[in-house]
Amino acid sequence: MATMSTREMIIQSQQAIYDEMRATFEAMGTGGRYCQEQKDYALNLIDIYGVRAASRILRLPRRTLQRWCREQSKHVRRCPAWVYSWAAKRRQRREFWAGRGYR
Repeated sequence: MATMSTREMIIQSQQAIYDEMRATFEAMGTGGRYCQEQKDYALNLIDIYGVRAASRILRLPRRTLQRWCREQSKHVRRCPAWVYSWAAKRRQRREFWAGRGYR
């Protein structure tokens, strides 16, 4: 019997959480169009995870989520906040090494 690696266990637990989120989203609706409660839930996930991740979690097209954001006049950032700090650190690192003759 093969044992699971730590990485596989983390991925499996994340998938279980995402499946639960999807089930919660589906349980809110009646099967036809999406109700306002479902839209609010999706918009809350967008605040936390971003549009792309919310789309993967809920298995909805990104365009649908983006349309809901436009309807609610909700501004969605192009990328998560951590990307800006990561890019700044990367830029500083490049400048540091460029000053020492590396490119």
